[in-house]
Amino acid sequence: MRADSGKEKQVKAWCLYDVGNSAFATTIMAALLPVYFSEVAAVGLAPNTPAALWGYTSSLSLLIGASLAPVLGSIADVGGLKKRFLLIFTLLGAVSTGFLFTVGYGDWMRALALYAMGSLGFSLSMIFYDSLLPHIAPPGRIDEISSRGYAWGYLGGGALLAANMAAVVLLPGGLGARLSFLSVGLWWITFTIPLMVLVPEPVVEVNGAVEGVNVLTRGFGQLAETLRNIRRYRELLVFLGAFWLYNDGVGTIMKMAAIYGAEKGIGMLHLVGALLATQFVGAPFSILFGKLSLRAGGKAAITIGLIWYGFISFGAFFLERAWHFWVLAIAVGMVQGGVQAISRSTYGVMVPRARTGEFFALYDIFSKFSGVAGPALFAVLTQLTGSTRMGIVSLILFFAGGIFLLRKVDVDKGIREAGNDRVTRDS
Repeated sequence: MRADSGKEKQVKAWCLYDVGNSAFATTIMAALLPVYFSEVAAVGLAPNTPAALWGYTSSLSLLIGASLAPVLGSIADVGGLKKRFLLIFTLLGAVSTGFLFTVGYGDWMRALALYAMGSLGFSLSMIFYDSLLPHIAPPGRIDEISSRGYAWGYLGGGALLAANMAAVVLLPGGLGARLSFLSVGLWWITFTIPLMVLVPEPVVEVNGAVEGVNVLTRGFGQLAETLRNIRRYRELLVFLGAFWLYNDGVGTIMKMAAIYGAEKGIGMLHLVGALLATQFVGAPFSILFGKLSLRAGGKAAITIGLIWYGFISFGAFFLERAWHFWVLAIAVGMVQGGVQAISRSTYGVMVPRARTGEFFALYDIFSKFSGVAGPALFAVLTQLTGSTRMGIVSLILFFAGGIFLLRKVDVDKGIREAGNDRVTRDS
């Protein structure tokens, strides 16, 4: 009983980290900082320049993170450094975010530098956070725990965003926004503490932990070995292909929803309100998806979510009024967290236990670069047809392609290919 209690404390501590870092995704990446940068930090720049600089900075941060991820993941595996790297990149992200408090009118270079470091810290910390999931999840509960993490993250990110939006409205000038940036950094660090205290570093299973230059040498060596033998993990690779396709559709809806709504005349109040609704709806439905996966299986749960996304894309074609946007936002909240959570846990059971850092780095790369084709297709069709409607409905292709590949994945075989115990998952 005592051992079970200790394991449950580890699970809760792991989930609390999602409460902390989700604030960066909502307040910094999605809601407040882009607007503050455009209207305050980039004041005086030529028209369209702020948007271009924001895009370049986001891309540069993504490329740096993608370049570092595989090597850092491999080093973390052989050196027993998952928690240490998680702390380092959390501090990089949180401290950089907190220093956004100092950004005022015309401070666009400082804003971009801090945002780039914050984004890099956020992206890389997620690799080591995700890599802990297969180690802390009790047998048969990995889908449930992954879903709980997303649910808690939705609640945490949504709660702080609501408070920050109130601060922006109530406090004079840009003080509300600046205090919001500071609050995200403090919030993130605070909810990291339980994980650092209660979750143990996973046992190194690759011939024992090593230190110093040997960590680098063996880290690069393990990465090279994995790349040479990657074909032995066929089911995992097919799943990554499916994930790359359908996550492109999911990511495009997340990225383009506000622009699509604004183009249809939906006001800012409705756009931000709908974003908050997505957060709070996402929490209980993420939990429900975890329960659904236990009954129907992870693949079936993901497939149901993707079919629902197809209906969302089709429905968005007919969007005209603000209440339409609210309905679609709530519909997205019903499946967004569930699809992401079950995707993470399905991948997690097919990852070799000794190499979770390395393989979740690969997962992170696929996740980041799966957001390229969807927005590009959206943009091309919008230009060719003169309307965003064809762009949004075209995303059905990504969901259909993802379902097609997902049906070819044999998860049980993938578990065996990874050398994992079958009881890791119930379905």
